[in-house]
Amino acid sequence: MEGIKLIASDLDDTLLNADSKISDRNVAALRKCAERGIYVVLCSGRLENGILPFVRRLEIAGMEAGRYLIAVNGCSVFDLHERKQILCNVLPGDVLIRADEIAQEFGLNSEVYSPDTIFYGRESKETLMDVHLCKVKGVLVEDYYSFLKKGFPKMLIPANPEKSDLILELQKRLRAEFGNRAGILTSKPYFLEILPPNCGKGEAIAWLCHHIGIPLENVVAFGDGMNDESMIRMAGVGVAMKNACDEIKKIANEITDVTNDQDGVADFLEKHVL
Repeated sequence: MEGIKLIASDLDDTLLNADSKISDRNVAALRKCAERGIYVVLCSGRLENGILPFVRRLEIAGMEAGRYLIAVNGCSVFDLHERKQILCNVLPGDVLIRADEIAQEFGLNSEVYSPDTIFYGRESKETLMDVHLCKVKGVLVEDYYSFLKKGFPKMLIPANPEKSDLILELQKRLRAEFGNRAGILTSKPYFLEILPPNCGKGEAIAWLCHHIGIPLENVVAFGDGMNDESMIRMAGVGVAMKNACDEIKKIANEITDVTNDQDGVADFLEKHVL
């Protein structure tokens, strides 16, 4: 697998183990790639501040090869050297408000993201799940609909993990409601995400490759869930984790020999890239 110039990796259930940590072996493999000049780009549904601790864990941010991250499932590309977003896609307020209204019909609440904070109009155990997962600030907004009118990159609608079937019903309803005005997908079976149209991790990687002058065919991308679909499909080498969902395995070029809990990313890189 010669000519790889950029490695894109999802975090949860891909690079992270069950304890939500990057193992020493994964750190060593990715750092070695960065030292060889291969860009290492973390790509997550998390907001920027929720990704930064993992960039620090890799200790590559000071290198050219570690300067970029992709947040909010591709809505944001962040340049760590310039300390600013260099790409940001936003959903209009009317879509966000209508999505929340429909979510309430299903007994669910919504939340939206800024680079460092998750905002919600009604606090619940479900809305706090992502706050705790990402280890970022959560803020209750009093006039939520006026707040939503500003537009945001992403809305997330969480459900009780035992009621993931409700998320599938809501997904169908929202897709019928918005058509091509929004992208609607699941990042976990109980997390439904509403994104700007034609916006995903794959599209963000394609934009970044153009920005830094790397052919998309020289990218290897690792993922496990449906929010990784576009980058697995668009990368030169799309790699599904052994623990990935069946839909991702079907479109991947390769499947890791071991799971995220067995250092699947490092295992693949050691065998095929390093």
